[in-house]
Formats: sequence, C-alpha cells, structure tokens
Amino acid sequence: MRFRVVAAGAAAAVAVSASAIFAVTAEAAVPAAPSGMTTVFSDDFTGAAGTGLNRSNWLYATGTGYPGGAANWGTGEVETMTDSTANVYQDGNGNLVIKPLRDSAGRWTSGRVETQRTDFAAPAGGKVRIEARLQQPNVSGAAAAGYWPAFWALGGAARPVGATNWPGIGEWDIMENINGRESVFAALHCGTNPGGPCNETTGITSGERACSGCKTGFHTYAIEYDRTTADEQLRWYLDGNNYFTFSKNQLDATTWNNATQHGFFVILNVAMGGGFPAAFGGGPTASTQSGVPMIVDYVAVYQSSGGTTPPTTPPTTPPPSGTRDAFSRIEAESYNAASGVQVEACSEGGQDVGYIANGDWLQFDNVNFGSGGVRDFVARVASGAGSGVSGLVEVRLDSRTNAPIGSFALGTTGGWQTWQSIPGNVSGVTGTHTVYVTFTSGQPADFVNLNWLQFRK
Repeated sequence: MRFRVVAAGAAAAVAVSASAIFAVTAEAAVPAAPSGMTTVFSDDFTGAAGTGLNRSNWLYATGTGYPGGAANWGTGEVETMTDSTANVYQDGNGNLVIKPLRDSAGRWTSGRVETQRTDFAAPAGGKVRIEARLQQPNVSGAAAAGYWPAFWALGGAARPVGATNWPGIGEWDIMENINGRESVFAALHCGTNPGGPCNETTGITSGERACSGCKTGFHTYAIEYDRTTADEQLRWYLDGNNYFTFSKNQLDATTWNNATQHGFFVILNVAMGGGFPAAFGGGPTASTQSGVPMIVDYVAVYQSSGGTTPPTTPPTTPPPSGTRDAFSRIEAESYNAASGVQVEACSEGGQDVGYIANGDWLQFDNVNFGSGGVRDFVARVASGAGSGVSGLVEVRLDSRTNAPIGSFALGTTGGWQTWQSIPGNVSGVTGTHTVYVTFTSGQPADFVNLNWLQFRK
C-alpha cells in the first residue's frame, strides 16, 4: 500500500504552472548512519535536470502489473507506469520527481521505481532501517481524488514470481497517503489473503495519522526492523518520532518470520485510483489535477551487524547430481524445476515449499523406482487454507500433461505449519522417470505446503 498528504490552498496552486509549483531545492544530504549502524545503500538524486535514474541502482517497474502477476498491480489502480522522464526524473536540485500525468483521452501515466537490490535485511541480533525524505504531492480536495503516493518495501521473493506470493513474503508500507488528506498511513502486510492473521487485504495498520505540512514541505519517513531482542519489533517513524510499533509476539512465529526475516527491496511510486483511495471517497475524476508530483530528497538503508548473521535461508537440500532413490525421502525444496511456489523456513527444520495454488508444480529428475513396483506414496503436507478451499496433490511421470499415477485431496490441516503425512495409491511404476508433483484446485487461493515426498513398496 502507499500514502500521500495534502494541505489547504491547493485550489490556488492548481492555477499555477507545474514548473512554478514544483521548483524545490533539496535541503538535506543523506544523513550519516545512526549510531551502531552503517549505510548499505543511498541515493541523493544529484543527477542533471531532466535525467532518469541510475539503472544499476534502480529498475523501473512499467506497465500495469508485474509479468505473470495480478492486473493493475493487484490494487485496482488505473495508471500505466512508464520509464519516461515525463513521469520520473531528477530535477537538478537534488531531488527525484515522480509525476502522474493524464493525457487528452483521460489516460493516466506515472512512475514506479524499485531498488535493484533485494537483500536489505536485519541480521539476527541486528537492525535494518529504511528511510526517505520526501514531499507528498501538493494537492487537495477534488483535485486530489485518486492520488496514492507511497514509499514502501516488498519481500525479495516477490520479484521472481510477479508478487504472486503476496502477502506472505511481507510488505512494509512506510509512507502512504490517499486523496490529498493531511495524513499518513503505515502498514504491515503478511500471512494469507484474504483475511488471515494479518487482516488482508487491509493489513496490520497504524490507522490514519495526522501529518500536517507533509504536502508543502519535506519530511522524513522511516521503518526500523529490530532483532536485538527476542521480541522483535517493526517501528515506523515520522521526522524521527516513533508513531507506530508492531511486535513479533503479536503474530504466530511462521507468519512473522516469513514477513520479516529475509531481504527486501525498496519502492517509490505514485499510483492513481485503486482500492485504498476508493475506501476514502474514490477517484480519480475529471476534477483530479494532472501533474502533481511526489518529490524525494534522498533514500537510505542502514544496517547494524548485530550478532552472527544467519544465512539468507535455512539449510536446504540441493538437487542431486545423479539419480534419486524413489524410496528415500525426497525433500520438496530439492526440486530441479518449479513454477508458482516459494521456499520457506519449515517448523520441522530446514525448508518446505509453500504458497502452492492451482496450476503450480514441482519437477524432480532421474527418480529411480527399480523393478519391483510401487505400492503408494506419502507426502508431508500442511494447510491453513480457509473454509471451502481445498485441492489435489498429484504425481505424474515424464510430463505435466500425462495422467496422474496417484493423488490425494487436501483441505486445511489447521495451519500452514501443522504437518500431516497423507498417502496416495500408486502402482505399476518401474524404471527411472522424471516425477512431477502437480497441484489442482477449483479456487485461486493457496491451499497446501509440501515438506517432503516418499514412495513406498
């Protein structure tokens, strides 16, 4: 999600040219790292006027959604994101400008930029702080309908799969504003959608907080993830004041860990329309003012080393180089190929494969069944799917389009880390094959996690 704020007097500003309204001068260099932390990323946007961003540091997310992801960025927003310097540019005064524009046909374009790096994380025993100094779009009233600027971070695992694993991989909304309100919102998105432990799609939020003057001047917005104590915390800051805190002990361990204990990438964007503005009056309309930007002075990420930094992911089982024994346990995360899934920490140790929904699959090469035949297979599965959500776990040989040789149906087991071993009949298999585990459901929601698979004689 994202936010944006407005002040009185926007009607007068609308009549002034964009160049006159938005010629501002950056007032701050990137601050030194807080005590005990180091700067691991920063950009002060000191490029020449009218130039784009350094693409070695930033990527432009363009179009109306990630490849393979939800339409309209999954939020219902109406703009098309571009990499044009009409929408995204450095102003020559030390600022990044993200400007939504409406053309003569009523179509909106805007900008969404993301850090190339996806590894901004708090090590065990340490902290990470993500901070920006920015001015929200200076527009209010009817002219602000539909404006939705944001500064936020998304779990790194979202990028390879078009964020189809949202919200489980975590989203930290650091600054959002909608419809030119004199306010700011903060949120944590996590768990499952809809509903779940994090009340999706709303998320766990600060609620609307007053943010006087945030559209007429620069203010500093930050989030800090603190792992220096057993009760880890996410803390949100406005101009250095901690105004919202959420703690690990307020969620189950799996949901918290999946939403926090990994790398993130940083996003800046101005959306137009969508579910969040609609919840506060809707928009955009014919009265919405085109060309009012969010202006960003700097972005910085700070990190402390803390204790011993754990590996990015828990110990895993890589695919073997030779054949697999069908009658030994095949760890789910040791797949040779897969689609639509995510590897995550498992409560039983190591990793499991999660966020599995209709049409997803895993591929295991060179599985040797020998010559004696197979009685059945057993899979270690867990599900926290909602009421009415279920599906089939199927085993196929040599092609995902071949008929299954065995399957079983699964509804909820009581939680995404509540594991059960469930068998499915198989017969008549000999020799060495490529094994596909496929997943079929009549609903689009995730319905199963898989820890391991084993065939039995």
